[in-house]
Amino acid sequence: MLRIHFTAQDLEYVRIARGPDPLWEIVCSLCRLQTDEGRIAFGPWRQAVAPRLRGSGGGGGGADRAVAVALRSLVPCGPYIPDFLTPAVDGGNADLRQGVDRVLSTPRSLLRRDLTLLVESGARVVRAGTGTGPGAKPGARVVRPFAAERLARGDAAALRALGGLLTAYDAAFVAPYRRWIDAAVASDVAWRSRELAAGGTRALLETFRPMARWSPPVLEVTYPVERDLHLGGRGLLLVPSYFCWRKPITLFDEALLPVLVYPVEKPVHPPAAPSGASLCRLLGPTRAALLYEVAVRRCATTSELADAVGCSLPNISQQLAILREAGLAACRKEGRCVFHHATPLGRQLLETAGTGPAERPIPTLEPATVSLC
Repeated sequence: MLRIHFTAQDLEYVRIARGPDPLWEIVCSLCRLQTDEGRIAFGPWRQAVAPRLRGSGGGGGGADRAVAVALRSLVPCGPYIPDFLTPAVDGGNADLRQGVDRVLSTPRSLLRRDLTLLVESGARVVRAGTGTGPGAKPGARVVRPFAAERLARGDAAALRALGGLLTAYDAAFVAPYRRWIDAAVASDVAWRSRELAAGGTRALLETFRPMARWSPPVLEVTYPVERDLHLGGRGLLLVPSYFCWRKPITLFDEALLPVLVYPVEKPVHPPAAPSGASLCRLLGPTRAALLYEVAVRRCATTSELADAVGCSLPNISQQLAILREAGLAACRKEGRCVFHHATPLGRQLLETAGTGPAERPIPTLEPATVSLC
């Protein structure tokens, strides 16, 4: 049981991170690779990354497997995960590069402390006969963390190698499934934010049942060990996580900014990938094709767009007006000509649907199939 002790000042400074923290997602997903827990929730993801773990998928050969094995030595699915891998930042790590930079700038004294604790924790687990994963037996060899001695000394080359591992792992095992992660986290944050707005901090904390129980002034959290965390006026940052499972997680060092990483609800069926067809259903075939042409040409006249899409000038003018009203397109007049271009929002919509200029285009419509939308 983890008991988080609040003061009146702490209750005023409870925040929800706007999105998932990329470093926590890396750490939690590494734990999910070491057990078969959450077969329904994580089954599609495990199945998708299995070829990479076998060294046979994604064009990376055995490189992806080597990356996962190296990081797994630093993140055993056990009682201790080094704090320096998930530096606490108010508001969460919105950017992976910034997060990695913070990891690599960890003071040498903290690196040495965390790695020493990691090695000692692994030795205790093995002596107890539980191992660091499924099937471990008493007397099993203690797995040495990646570049432990050099990292503990703050060796620049070892730290750069660690940064490369984190970036490569994210690219291979997390980034391709970002839409799953973002969709689940966005739904969770929206729900809890509504509860916070309607009922205040108390209503927000009540949303964490049954994994946590609010018993003022203490939040009692399901946790593998007995522990007390006194916030002392620093507040609490709540970090939603897709790969966190069943029980919330917090940092080991109580002197760091208090965070509570908690699992969000995962859909049984991952969201479908956006496509050109889905964009057509959203905007209608005429406007979808027109938006694509505007984005590809970057700057086009009404006549050029009418020829490209296969519509009459009055029809094109009407559809362009609708796109402008929606903030997806804009225009400027130069002499007798009007030039049209996609706005950042319009280009983002196309990229999300996988129909940006670098992707497969929406098919050009034949005149006979065009209708006012």
